[in-house]
Amino acid sequence: MRILIIGGGIAGTAAALALDKAGAQVSVHEAHPDSGADIGAFLTLASNGMLALAQFGAAEAVARAGFELTAMRLTGDTGSVVSTVPLGETGDPLRRFRCLRRAELCAVLREEAVRRGIDVRHGQRFVTATEDEAGVTAGFADGSTARGDLLLGADGIHSVVRPLTDPEATRPRYAGQRVFYGYTTEATPPNEPGRIEMLRGSTAAMGYAVSPGGETFWFARVSAEELSDAEIAETTPARWRERLLPLLRPDATPAADIVAATDGRLMVTNARDLSTVTRWRTERMLLIGDAAHAASPATGQGASMALEDAVVLAKSLRDAPDTRSALERYERLRRPRVERNIVDSARLTPRRAPSRLQRTLEGYRAKWKSRTGAPAPSSASAATSDGELARQLDWDTPLTADSPAVQGS
Repeated sequence: MRILIIGGGIAGTAAALALDKAGAQVSVHEAHPDSGADIGAFLTLASNGMLALAQFGAAEAVARAGFELTAMRLTGDTGSVVSTVPLGETGDPLRRFRCLRRAELCAVLREEAVRRGIDVRHGQRFVTATEDEAGVTAGFADGSTARGDLLLGADGIHSVVRPLTDPEATRPRYAGQRVFYGYTTEATPPNEPGRIEMLRGSTAAMGYAVSPGGETFWFARVSAEELSDAEIAETTPARWRERLLPLLRPDATPAADIVAATDGRLMVTNARDLSTVTRWRTERMLLIGDAAHAASPATGQGASMALEDAVVLAKSLRDAPDTRSALERYERLRRPRVERNIVDSARLTPRRAPSRLQRTLEGYRAKWKSRTGAPAPSSASAATSDGELARQLDWDTPLTADSPAVQGS
């Protein structure tokens, strides 16, 4: 089977690696001339994401690129410690949480894809696709085309593929918070190796972790009006620092000192999500990753969910009798889990009411039933055990037609 993957970010490159292992002939088509990674933001990969990476042989390389996190401490605005809890499965070094820049994760996956001989093409901006009984043809802005049996839209929250699978899909929406990211080697906040600090401030939430080399990675979430693209592009890091500091100064935490010690390595984005996408697929096209189920970043599960997508899709195509059955199986298994993550992220984003999201999901389920004649994937019938997720991701465990879905993140 020849599979065209639109998007060379985390979801697209991970899917390429998993599908290559499953025996598919894969090509990745990335719009950016060099890499599809953004330049500044960092992320944490949870144990489930590391488990997914292990299934297609990329966990060790990713572990080397990042630093491990084994505990989380929550501190209130008065400076008092609320709680300290372990993170993930600390017994296995390759299952521990990892912190790294998004660009570093993309680079590791891309290097692994190239090493395995996967066709990765940069500078190919996807424009459209047409399907017929024999396959699907992708068209690019430079006039070139590519032909395959299946096309994956792994092109992120602003997906160009999405309108082809679901012309009525809602646009990404502002989730109610601005997210600041920064790095500094000048700050000396309280820290212990492997511990991420979460600061629950009076007007902003902040998190930070200090790398083994002494670099502080930090983020801050602020509830405020949406920023325009022009404002994001034209405002200097120094100006963002000046706007953020007054929100942090009143609290008895190290947040303000960390931001004050940050020079030019500071950026801000609007947190966005997708309420739901009714149609993930057609006969020969499928959305994965943020193109299908982008959540606001509050749960920190976006990258890990995309990595899970890659494994479950590859196993579905490997184990199902035909492509249609494989795509149906994939969607049945993935929808409850990723939609639960969207709702959970909304709960942690004060200006995005989870009840509204819940109503949107209920509306989707009604549409699903009218379109297919079958009940939509429902969290009520989903398995909740970590063991079932492990079986679903385990490469050597077949995905059968009656494999239960998994809820929650």
